[in-house]
Amino acid sequence: MFDSFTLDRVPVGDVTLRVRYGGDGPAVVLLHGHPRTHTTWHRVAPLLAERHTVVCPDLRGYGESTPVPPYSKRAMAADIAGLMRTLGHEEFAVVGHDRGSYVAFRLAMDHPERVTRLTVVDSVPIGEALARCGAEFARKWYHWFFFAQPDIPERVITADPDAWYGVGVRSTPESMGEENFADFRRAIHDPATVHAMLEDYRAGLDADRANDDADRAAGRRVTCPVQVLWSTRDDMEELYGDLLAVWRPWATDLRGGPVESGHHVAEESPEELAAAVAEFLRS
Repeated sequence: MFDSFTLDRVPVGDVTLRVRYGGDGPAVVLLHGHPRTHTTWHRVAPLLAERHTVVCPDLRGYGESTPVPPYSKRAMAADIAGLMRTLGHEEFAVVGHDRGSYVAFRLAMDHPERVTRLTVVDSVPIGEALARCGAEFARKWYHWFFFAQPDIPERVITADPDAWYGVGVRSTPESMGEENFADFRRAIHDPATVHAMLEDYRAGLDADRANDDADRAAGRRVTCPVQVLWSTRDDMEELYGDLLAVWRPWATDLRGGPVESGHHVAEESPEELAAAVAEFLRS
């Protein structure tokens, strides 16, 4: 897994991020979602590394990165900006999936001089999601509101992490790759990591929404080219219809489309995802 990549732990401000990087060329950073770690990219990163320096960190509190508050996407984005500077990259593209897409979006909003391209996979801005929240969203994405409750989610999840996260059903060594699966399973069995992942969601309902709403009220937009991708076997189109229409007020240069896949697209359809991202980075 990740042949010829370097595995490192890099201090950035008040956290230490576990990161893997390799390849050569313009830099692109890949940001994972919940409940994965950076190893979710193990099938995508080598394909992009043929033309790019690829950087795959564990987000603050995820995997083996330090679980230190705050968990706002602004704080996480600052982590990534600092990491890339430490690794020698003043400018870079960013790709984010699921929760990582919110960090990627905030990175492009807060550090526009650093981000050259933004790809978001399976998401709309948190402020948009909550503004559009209805019964269907609450039914399908109920975990956003369950995770926001104090203490109880930690007790439920840590009582049987394998059952909660579908180990052996939705998440298997065969579908994920054995080393990726092992890394993911170590993470979900660490109570400190579980707590940090829940704090990520709690921040989503207050600090992150407030930051998105403030940007929208001020008319701020992402100034670099933006690519929006979504999995055909996920529920994004059911919830939002035309995802590009949702994103259009946020981007000056917008493109994108569907990828034939389930939700964990980097594991399920890595070649298709890598090809779509690579084409966007060349454009």
